[in-house]
Amino acid sequence: MRDTADAFDGLSPSVGLELLLHGEITVEGRLTAASNATLYCTVSDGVRSAACVYKPVAGERPLWDFPDGTLAGREVSAYAVSEALGWAVVPPTVHREGPFGEGMVQLWVHGDTTVDLVALSRETDNTGLRRMAVFDAVVNNSDRKIGHLLPTPGGHLYGCDHGVTFAEDYKLRTVLWQWQGQPLPEDVVERLGAVGAQLEDSGSALSATLRRHLTGPEAYAVRSRVELLVRHGIHPYPAPDWPAVPWPPV
Repeated sequence: MRDTADAFDGLSPSVGLELLLHGEITVEGRLTAASNATLYCTVSDGVRSAACVYKPVAGERPLWDFPDGTLAGREVSAYAVSEALGWAVVPPTVHREGPFGEGMVQLWVHGDTTVDLVALSRETDNTGLRRMAVFDAVVNNSDRKIGHLLPTPGGHLYGCDHGVTFAEDYKLRTVLWQWQGQPLPEDVVERLGAVGAQLEDSGSALSATLRRHLTGPEAYAVRSRVELLVRHGIHPYPAPDWPAVPWPPV
């Protein structure tokens, strides 16, 4: 993984995670384009500070296909899967109390604004982008838009907005279909196998996180998706009865 401190106000991901857990959150403003309450904040421990995003559970808009009040936990679960894969697809993310109650708090990614995101989303030889496509298949991401791609000045690629993930039914909806049906790289299959082992271990940190934030059937579905990816060794295809691309795609 390339250096990512430039994306987090000079902090390493591990230091940033500790700050998210224990720092004081101050709301600076609101991202009005978001469908759920999404607050731009700073988090500080008196010595270090960083920008972050805070999504309180109280501000979640009810959805017909996801249980109420669960989106923040799904974002934290997505981070846990990202860490288990070792790809750092998701910025450091925690579930904690904030100014408006419990919710998801995630380090703000200072992205590289010189990157053409539309062109990036169409690349076929980008390792980080391809790993993101696999990650989305594991978490069953139903909303991977172009605007959710966050390339950093250091060259690493993050993704954001993982609230509508981990549905029990197959709902993969993404702009990253360029590898559908292609064999998964060998190193990807290896990492998926390692994640599968963690999911089978009820005492692993990953299993504990999923138990806390997902239903039993949803957690089981994660294991099933990983097993299928390892068994077949190919990138998945779109569902025949579900929109393949989110709208709007950007």
